[in-house]
Amino acid sequence: MSPINFSNSWLERVGIELENSALLNIHTKILVALSGGVDSSVTLIALKELGFQVEALFMKNWNEDDGSADCTIAQDFEDAVRVCDHLGINLHLANFSQAYWDAVFQDFIHEHEAGRTPNPDILCNRHIKFDAFLTEARRLGHAWIATGHYARLRQTLNGPELSKGLDPLKDQSYFLHAVKRSAFESVIFPIGHLEKSEVRATAEHYKIPVHAKKDSTGICFIGERRFSKFIKRFVDTTPGPIVDELGNIIGEHKGLACYTIGQRQGLGIGGQANAVEAPWYVAEKDTQHNRLIVVQDPNHALLNSYALVGSHWNAMHELPKSGWQGHAKIRYRQVDQACSIERLDDQRFRIEFENPQRAITPGQYVVCYDGDLCLGGGVIENKL
Repeated sequence: MSPINFSNSWLERVGIELENSALLNIHTKILVALSGGVDSSVTLIALKELGFQVEALFMKNWNEDDGSADCTIAQDFEDAVRVCDHLGINLHLANFSQAYWDAVFQDFIHEHEAGRTPNPDILCNRHIKFDAFLTEARRLGHAWIATGHYARLRQTLNGPELSKGLDPLKDQSYFLHAVKRSAFESVIFPIGHLEKSEVRATAEHYKIPVHAKKDSTGICFIGERRFSKFIKRFVDTTPGPIVDELGNIIGEHKGLACYTIGQRQGLGIGGQANAVEAPWYVAEKDTQHNRLIVVQDPNHALLNSYALVGSHWNAMHELPKSGWQGHAKIRYRQVDQACSIERLDDQRFRIEFENPQRAITPGQYVVCYDGDLCLGGGVIENKL
C-alpha cells in the first residue's frame, strides 16, 4: 500500500467542503489529540503537510498514582514525545483524570452496581475528547481540534454530519454517536476516509517512530488485567447462584458485575449431569435475587429478542420519526440490522428489528444509520 499524497484534493476527501472553506484555512490553528499511536500520528502528519498551524496534546485520563492502573500511559506519552520531536511539533500535556473519574468512571461503577453493562469509551468521547479537550484547545488558542478516529465529518451549512469511516473494520462512528453535535462544528477527522493499511504505510513513509506500534485494545484503566479482578476493587461482587431457565442451581457466580449478557467463556459450569454437552450462555442478570441465569440454546428466547426500549437519545442528524425504516447496531462491529423506530417521548424510543437480535444488553448503546450517515442513538434500557 502506498503512502498518502497530501493535497487540497485530499482535504476535500476529508469533508471540508467549499461551503465551510471560510472557516478553515492555512492560518487556522489546529490542536491534535496525540495518543502516541499510529492513527493520531498520521493525523498530525496530514495537517502539518497541508500547511496548517498544528500543535499536539496528550491527554492523561487515568491516574496511575493510585497503583490501580496497569495500562500503557507512561509509554504512550513517551511515544507521543518521540513523534513530536521527529516532526518538530509542540506537545502539550493535559491531565483530565478528575474529569474522567467524575463523568465517565463513576457512571461505569453505578451501571455495574445496577446490573447493567456500560460502555465507558462512548462517555469518554462525549465528556473528555470532545468536551474537556475542546475546552483546553480553545484555552490554548486553537479554533479547531483533530483526532485519529476512523469516521467522517462533513461540515455543512446545516451543521456537521457524522458518517461511518470508509474502512469497515475500523469504523468508529458507533463510539462517536453520543457526542454533542455542536461539538463537531470545529472538529476534523483526517483519516476517516482511509484504510488502516494506508495509514500505516504513511507512518512508515514519514519514518514515524511508532509506525509499527500495535493498536490499543480494551479500556485503558483496566489494561491487561482480568476484568473480574479489576471490577472487584470498585463494585460489590457478592457470589450467588447460577441457574438455568427453570431455576435449577447449576453453579456459583463470582458477582453479577463480572459477567455480561451473551457471555460464554469463564462460567465454570461445564459437565452438568442433567444437561447436554453444549456451551452455556449468560441470558439474564437477576439483580433482585443475585442470580445469573444461563441457557444452552443460542437461539433461546431469553437470549434473543426482536425489540428494545432505549433512552437518552442523542441526535447526530435529523431525529427519526415514528415509523422510520433504516438500520441500527447494538454493539460495535455488528453488521447493520434492518429496523424501524418509534419515538415514545422526547428521550425514550422503541426499536423493532426485522430479525431477532442476540444478547441485547441494558447499559450498552444502540446506534441508528441511514446508509453511512449516523443519525444518533441512545442507551439500551431493556429488551422486549
